Amino acid sequence: MKVMIDGKKYDAEYGEYILNVARRNAVNIPALCHSDALPGQGNCRMCIVEIVDKGRKSIVASCAYPITGEIEIVTNSERIYRIRKTIVRLLSASAPDNEYINRLRKEYDIPPETRFKVDRDGKCILCGLCVRACDEIGVSAISTVNRGTTKRVSTPFDEPSTVCIGCGACAYICPTGTIEVNEDEGRRVIWNKTFELLKCSECGEYFITREQYEYIKKRYDLADTNELLCDKCKKKGIGDKLTNVLHNVIPVQK
Repeated sequence: MKVMIDGKKYDAEYGEYILNVARRNAVNIPALCHSDALPGQGNCRMCIVEIVDKGRKSIVASCAYPITGEIEIVTNSERIYRIRKTIVRLLSASAPDNEYINRLRKEYDIPPETRFKVDRDGKCILCGLCVRACDEIGVSAISTVNRGTTKRVSTPFDEPSTVCIGCGACAYICPTGTIEVNEDEGRRVIWNKTFELLKCSECGEYFITREQYEYIKKRYDLADTNELLCDKCKKKGIGDKLTNVLHNVIPVQK
């Protein structure tokens, strides 16, 4: 089907999110909490756009609005600019040192904040990606706690979680670098819990916690193995196998 974005027609699949269509066609829509791995979050609201769908105008989060028919989308109207500017100010008050948000402050010509209370030590924008990632993995070690201005992400009672496997997915997906992960001498510390790291059998680099390894083995019913390979060495192994296959298929030129 066809959709109209800022006056130009683009192809879209049924159910595809507006943001995906825009990015595929190099239409710029700012977004902070969007992840291709966990789409449809829509919490930071940075990616809002104006749409006309079945004759009705509305403002939606483009990362969470599925296309189900031919609609018209405006990404940069005066109304959108004004609302997005306020959103940038609010996010900036929560995470004042975030590089991406500060770039947007300049782009939207926002002066030093005087309206909203700025948390100088703040980083988290409460987008919820970390909690969702943990849930998707099937661990659910963290969640949002409290309400209003004291709302935050934490482990139960701020204690080291008994179910956390130390995979670091929450930190990896966090758009503002809020979650700290410290690694030193075969140990990883995250959410106030220390994990033993296991080495790759090939390159010898630490890459996975023992709890994460045991969790994966149990979840996918894998047998014990003496060979643990990091992603880099797995890819190298596949590459080497393909090279051997090609050498056997393609005659070597002399």
